[in-house]
Amino acid sequence: MALEQEDVRRAAHLARLGLNDDEAERYVDDLSRILEMADRLQAVDTQGVAPLAHPLDATQRLRADEVTEANQRERFQRCAPAVENGLYLVPRVVE
Repeated sequence: MALEQEDVRRAAHLARLGLNDDEAERYVDDLSRILEMADRLQAVDTQGVAPLAHPLDATQRLRADEVTEANQRERFQRCAPAVENGLYLVPRVVE
């Protein structure tokens, strides 16, 4: 895909980025190389290859889901501006 300076300027405008001419030209080169790499990756035959969530077969060590603090709900609700039935009342933000 041939990328031109106008394409970079349009993407920068959509992202609300300000670019001068030198930056836009540099990004044309950088983004062109990225798109070329994506094209090369698309050409790789992946038939029969199972998708992976992560390239390493690792499991995440998780801690036990145990309560480690005392319930302080009453204490926190005493200093809240408005509480009803154990819930914090807040101003309506959506009509």
